[in-house]
Amino acid sequence: QLQACGGGLVQAGGSLRLSCAASIRTVSYVDMGWFRQAPGKEREFVAAISRIGGTTYYADSVKGRFTISRDNANNTVYLQMNSLKPEDTAVYYCAARLYTGTLYRETLRYHYWGQGTLVTVSS
Repeated sequence: QLQACGGGLVQAGGSLRLSCAASIRTVSYVDMGWFRQAPGKEREFVAAISRIGGTTYYADSVKGRFTISRDNANNTVYLQMNSLKPEDTAVYYCAARLYTGTLYRETLRYHYWGQGTLVTVSS
């Protein structure tokens, strides 16, 4: 199971850090990802990180503003979001997939999903 938290209301230009606690027994064997879904839109990829944390992958829309990281000792993955924009407003989901050596952006590639946390960025 995955439990995301840290969402909230922030002004444009502000920052938030999302956390995702994983209760997967072998969390170090899964790649982790963050996705988001804005009202009326499809769920989209935000960022992914390999099981050890040595490789990261970002959507172009967040590159340079968001940072994904993980702490396997504490079974947690983070998404640090800086310079937030109103268009970042969405429900953010964390997800996990069994490690295969390749990071993916497609939602269908991920096997486990958290419940989502709402991020609202006001202009």
